[in-house]
Amino acid sequence: MARARKGTNQPKTFPNGMSKKQMKRKKPIDSSYMTEIKPLTDNQKVAFAQYSEGKNLLLHGAAGTGKTFITLYMALKEVLDEDTPYDKIYIVRSLVPTREIGFLPGDHEDKSALYQIPYMNMVRYMFSMPDDNSFEMLYDNLRAQETISFWSTSFIRGVTLDNAIVIVDEFSNLNFHELDSMITRIGEDSKIMLCGDITQSDLTRTSETSGISDFMRILASMNKDFACIEFGIPDIVRSGLVKSYLIAKYNLGF
Repeated sequence: MARARKGTNQPKTFPNGMSKKQMKRKKPIDSSYMTEIKPLTDNQKVAFAQYSEGKNLLLHGAAGTGKTFITLYMALKEVLDEDTPYDKIYIVRSLVPTREIGFLPGDHEDKSALYQIPYMNMVRYMFSMPDDNSFEMLYDNLRAQETISFWSTSFIRGVTLDNAIVIVDEFSNLNFHELDSMITRIGEDSKIMLCGDITQSDLTRTSETSGISDFMRILASMNKDFACIEFGIPDIVRSGLVKSYLIAKYNLGF
């Protein structure tokens, strides 16, 4: 890498047309590779607008409304933008209801491999690639340059996440202690977005489910930092049979 001489105004130059941020992070894939995705429903529009104003997000409510999809898209746009302070995305979730993931073989990446497939499928729609092989190469590069990392709540304790955007997916499967611990992991120049549906939870104890409500009340009171948005039936973006099923399910109170 060429360096400017001290005391001159000669700009730094970088090989392969890479920007300063790309050289620093060695990430050749940037946001120019992404497809522009626009919000499809009123609450998606609110989420996009609140996020663009710098708010952390709590998106909760009906399944099939694209909560995780839009959070991952917005996070990728920022992390791959060389003008932001964000280096990577951490996707965090409780991988098993029993929280005994620590007893399974391998590190946290090995243990979360099965749960990464839905997110890879979401990312596929965010990039214009000519074929599956091209996308798989791109996705492998995203993972190799550590743009996206997967963590479980079992591994997050004691970690401070700086220069990151954290997505806590299916937050309704986390108890108050886990949610509280997750929030306190957020470091300098970082954001957090939480997605979930409190009517769909693997938690069975009343104390645990009530803890989720308490956590949501805390975030709702932090209106300078958080936007809490509830998604309903009109926000369902799935098509065909899936949409019909979800609407019937919610109308019948399940």
